[in-house]
Amino acid sequence: METYLNTLLNAVESRPESVFENNELHEMLIKLTEYYESPLWMEDYESDERGELPKELKRGVLSEDGVYLLIESITEYIKASGNI
Repeated sequence: METYLNTLLNAVESRPESVFENNELHEMLIKLTEYYESPLWMEDYESDERGELPKELKRGVLSEDGVYLLIESITEYIKASGNI
């Protein structure tokens, strides 16, 4: 999921429309959103808070705002482009 988050952040930064034009990116967004909204994200977050995950593991996807802000950016792009 960390890879999905970073890939999508890069895509949104360079060309937000690519998330909808590229099937692979769109699928990543769907899977990342499903993960973020699932109990698994909270389980992973709590495991991280307890120090159970390796310190060298990248954990941007477990930040409380990382995925939310990505989704919010995409939503704002859609609103600005008139697709909602």
